[in-house]
Amino acid sequence: MNILVTGGAGYIGSHTLVTLIEAGHTPIVVDSLHNSSRVSLERVAQITGVQPNFYQLDIRDKAALSEIFSQHAIDAVIHFAGLKAVGESSVKPLLYYQNNLDSTLILLEVMQAHGVKKLVFSSSATVYGSAPIPYTESSPAGQGITNPYGQTKYIIECILRDVAASDDSLEFTALRYFNPIGAHSSGLIGEDPSGIPNNLMPYIAQVAVGVRDTLGVFGDDYDTTDGTGVRDYIHVDDLAEGHVAALTHSKPGFRAINLGSGNGTSVLELVHAFERASGRAIPYTILPRRAGDLPEFYADATIASQALNWHSSRTIDDACRDTWNWQSKNPQGYN
Repeated sequence: MNILVTGGAGYIGSHTLVTLIEAGHTPIVVDSLHNSSRVSLERVAQITGVQPNFYQLDIRDKAALSEIFSQHAIDAVIHFAGLKAVGESSVKPLLYYQNNLDSTLILLEVMQAHGVKKLVFSSSATVYGSAPIPYTESSPAGQGITNPYGQTKYIIECILRDVAASDDSLEFTALRYFNPIGAHSSGLIGEDPSGIPNNLMPYIAQVAVGVRDTLGVFGDDYDTTDGTGVRDYIHVDDLAEGHVAALTHSKPGFRAINLGSGNGTSVLELVHAFERASGRAIPYTILPRRAGDLPEFYADATIASQALNWHSSRTIDDACRDTWNWQSKNPQGYN
């Protein structure tokens, strides 16, 4: 199939391109490069031997996006594009609502105009807010979301649900995934955040490689195994395979599906796993809890297994090994 991948030069997008190509699909990449790098696409070509079609474009440019649909016989869309920094979204909420919602609405309009019926949306476990764990797809969504980023994910899900209800030929899947970590085993592509990392794993990796001095651990007095926060970490290659599975197993209508390992790992457990993988000590400092942080959350991924024939197969140790392979070969990321 010809798959339009919005945000395809980003962390999860680039890994999904590899998986798509290896599965025999043809990706067409649209990315503004606002928080990603063209180099990732060159690395995808190194891994696969295929140079993806690429258009540097903000998908809110409706005329330009329509032209891409006219040039390529698009069979389906994987929609990653959007602003994604949780902290920044609280400081610049209007920017996040305008960018993430407008881009999705325009994408849906162009898909409708060109008769494209299948969409896989990059959603997030943040839509669950503070629901009881483990999170299942029937857990309350849209309640207690603590930041505008998560709100945009939930609102987009609502839009997709309403649009799908208006046309029974549409196949819309929202993949609610948990905490992506890891990198491609080649070390050629991985997570390359702009500025100070917002996520734990790239921060740990940057400390290990000497880009940063110390890791800050927010809270060690939670009711967890070691007092630090617990999250469900999923290898980015498992996540990529989940997106490809959703392309081939989706059914008419809208459906939200969790992608997670189903297991929780604490901050310090991840730190120690990375120390084993890298052979380097990770100095850390305990800081006060951050407002809005939950003690722990993890997925129930039963529906992904049943509906998509998918489950996560890579371990925390695999993810730490692959992250270190990427970071040690690319200490400054794609720069």
